[in-house]
Amino acid sequence: MTPAPSAYHQRVAEEKRALIVQAATELFLELGYDRASLARVAAGAGVSKATLFKQFPTKAALFDAIVIDSWARNDVADVPPPGDLAAGLTVLGRRYATLLSQPEMTDLFRIVIAELPRFPELARAHFSQGKLPYFESVRLYLVTEHEAGAADIADPEMAATQFLGMISNYLLWPRLVLPDWTVTADRTTAVVDEAVRTMVARYGRSTS
Repeated sequence: MTPAPSAYHQRVAEEKRALIVQAATELFLELGYDRASLARVAAGAGVSKATLFKQFPTKAALFDAIVIDSWARNDVADVPPPGDLAAGLTVLGRRYATLLSQPEMTDLFRIVIAELPRFPELARAHFSQGKLPYFESVRLYLVTEHEAGAADIADPEMAATQFLGMISNYLLWPRLVLPDWTVTADRTTAVVDEAVRTMVARYGRSTS
């Protein structure tokens, strides 16, 4: 039986993986997904091609890793308990704002948009492995609030779309086309708080 890798070797492997993902992201942005070969990615990351192929045998697998890493900065399984719609949405909204404010997230969206005409599978991977799990966590939270009687939400899918859209429309989309678009921490908090107030006013139900 092959012995399990030591903690040291695991750490080295994780560090190399991070370097590979970062180099791939930069090259996909600079050269495009098609022209950024795995050999170039290995050179950019400072690792051998054998090391890269061991972790990512295909370019598609490498892009999947970029998506998963970009969206994995929040635990989508950690859904707030029902009973207080404003408090729960505030937690989810702040997590989402933190995600969208990461430079890596902007880079990911730019790659997907730039390559959409030739590689629509990248957009599908981005949606199914990145956006959809987070969206589903918000939708399920709204379902639990409805079932607990804290909210009146007949269409949780629509409500989740509205909530996340109010946040992303200010924090993410302008930054994709306006390089100098910046949002302060105070403004980010205000964006989330206003989205929460709008949702509570539309869907909230008094439990008293």
